[in-house]
Amino acid sequence: MTQNTSAQPLIHGGAQTPRAALPVLPPLALYIHIPWCVRKCPYCDFNSHTASKVLPEEEYVDALLADLDQDLHAVYGRELSSIFFGGGTPSLFSAVALGRLLEGVQARIPFASDIEITLEANPGTFEQEKFVAYRKLGINRLSIGIQSFQQEKLQALGRIHNGDEAVRAAGMARQAGFDNFNLDLMHGLPNQSLDDALGDLRQAIALKPTHLSWYQLTLEPNTVFWNQPPTLPEDDTLWDIQEAGQALLAEHGYAQYEVSAYAQPGRPARHNLNYWSFGDFIGIGAGAHGKLSHPDGRIVRTWKTRAPKDYLNPAKSFQAGAKELTNDELPFEFLMNALRLTEGVDARLYAERTGIDLASLDEGRREAEQSGLMQVEPSRLAATDRGQLFLNDLLQTFLS
Repeated sequence: MTQNTSAQPLIHGGAQTPRAALPVLPPLALYIHIPWCVRKCPYCDFNSHTASKVLPEEEYVDALLADLDQDLHAVYGRELSSIFFGGGTPSLFSAVALGRLLEGVQARIPFASDIEITLEANPGTFEQEKFVAYRKLGINRLSIGIQSFQQEKLQALGRIHNGDEAVRAAGMARQAGFDNFNLDLMHGLPNQSLDDALGDLRQAIALKPTHLSWYQLTLEPNTVFWNQPPTLPEDDTLWDIQEAGQALLAEHGYAQYEVSAYAQPGRPARHNLNYWSFGDFIGIGAGAHGKLSHPDGRIVRTWKTRAPKDYLNPAKSFQAGAKELTNDELPFEFLMNALRLTEGVDARLYAERTGIDLASLDEGRREAEQSGLMQVEPSRLAATDRGQLFLNDLLQTFLS
């Protein structure tokens, strides 16, 4: 596939004090966006599009590899610690297409010996039949989008699977050789009671996933639910669900390590941990975002063309834009991710990943500690329980 290789201009933040060169570059990950779904859910604000009967698998894989080629100059000599196929619904793609893609990626960037490769999948029977083939490709982690096990709630969310398929999906993942898989579950659903929410959570726990993403439904702009809002539980019910659910997860050995992520011991998602600790990631595919650090101290965010038809158009550039982060932006960018982690991060990571002296955070840290939003722990940057509940307020203390 021939594609216009002219990149969009880099957006600079204006004159700024030069930062120190980065002594060690962060771990490197790869995010691959597959933008098609069988049907767009009414709550979804991701870059996803209803699939046609025949997906352009070969053409899209060609485009992904050509897109990756344009980013290789920035990651020469590094290896991939993780790969994440997100969407959309990546499991709509055949194992043949994903196998050719993975082979192409590995031919360009070496894989770490213990690389984590995650694929998002839906519970539908058609996709479950592919699990064995995916595992043979070296994909070693699944993230299965359950959302709920209750038919009424699934219908309200516009999901196309049923509760029985959701239960079977976990069993089939395990039978296919996946000893590491996540279940995606939502709460605060239309007309959901505390008993409803805990029933979903108990069913998920009974399936013994190694990881649970459990998060509240929010109404996002540019979605059907935003324009036609459903009746959601009252705030008191939402709070009761959150408290009771967290206690239930802890009781069954799922430790909360991020705002909405819970894992069995040793099973946090390494790809997401890298993201939250301000690691580097290449983003390829329609609408994918990336963030890459350079040895001279520059840190650049990129974003790719969103519409699949434009991404596949040889006359258009893959890259829609790029922006070098400024000294003023970096504290917020780093902390916006790191403070989502319940244990925060080693304080030394701040200078290592941004090139800015840790002392520059002193004033904001004092204010946040006095407000009870940040832990008084010099060796770590970590929010208190209250700080995680009011994360936006905490981050405001570090805005210039």
